[in-house]
Amino acid sequence: MKNRISYSKIIAGTMTWGSWGKNLSKAEMSGLIDYCVENGITTFDHADIYGGYDNEEAFGNAFFKSEIPRESVQLVTKCGIQYVCKARDNKVKHYDYSKDYIVWSAERSLSKLKTDYLDLFLLHRPSPLMEPDEIAEAILHLQKEGKIREFGVSNFSPSQIALLESVIPVNANQVEFSLTAEKLMFDGTFDDCILHKRTAMAWSPLGSYFRETDKRRKRIKKVLKQFKKKYKADSSQILLAWILRHPSKVHPVVGTTNKDRLKASIRATEIELELEDWFALLVASQGHKVP
Repeated sequence: MKNRISYSKIIAGTMTWGSWGKNLSKAEMSGLIDYCVENGITTFDHADIYGGYDNEEAFGNAFFKSEIPRESVQLVTKCGIQYVCKARDNKVKHYDYSKDYIVWSAERSLSKLKTDYLDLFLLHRPSPLMEPDEIAEAILHLQKEGKIREFGVSNFSPSQIALLESVIPVNANQVEFSLTAEKLMFDGTFDDCILHKRTAMAWSPLGSYFRETDKRRKRIKKVLKQFKKKYKADSSQILLAWILRHPSKVHPVVGTTNKDRLKASIRATEIELELEDWFALLVASQGHKVP
């Protein structure tokens, strides 16, 4: 087995760095990249559609300005979603996993990100019209040319991954996972990652906790209040520590552009929640004791 890529425990999600969020200038984005790397966040998560297909280019220009060696970071991006926006002549949002499109999309991302290779290339969402053989042809072509190092998926179920793995290895699965979106622990998704040694990544790792004011949040808040004192940590750090405790060794994709919050997320990797504390948070989220 060839050596697998080592991704930083906390991954910087770039979706809101550009026009879909903070609209950072080249200097601001370059400074944020530097800050991440200096603090141990070396993996950057992208998707071709972010910013209406313009985020990768903004990052690529900023990364070039930063002068950080390419081998010091890991670049992840996704393809497949055909988004309805000014950049594309799409009449309806859909997915395209034809060989020609996958290859074209990967090469476009390489150009925008100003890099010769992608560390991880993901299919963004499963399509009911996926043809495993055609996808495999595209990925093997890109790997043979050295344009992508590892291949993975995002938001795929174990059976959808098994369909692809009938013809090509799948190295990673990036999914929505948090204390308030915990069902993937029980549907086989993370069992599949552990069993097949796939890299597990979690988008929206803080879940709905800071967005909702429902009964679930009140229950979680009550438990967090005592744990914040016990672990000398804030709510975000404990929520991250909760998903980091899972044996699939999940890599949280943190979407903030706030430097203090980014640094605080690194501290979360040092928190080892006690067994009963982990379950206390699960019970608070689900609203009932475990079976």
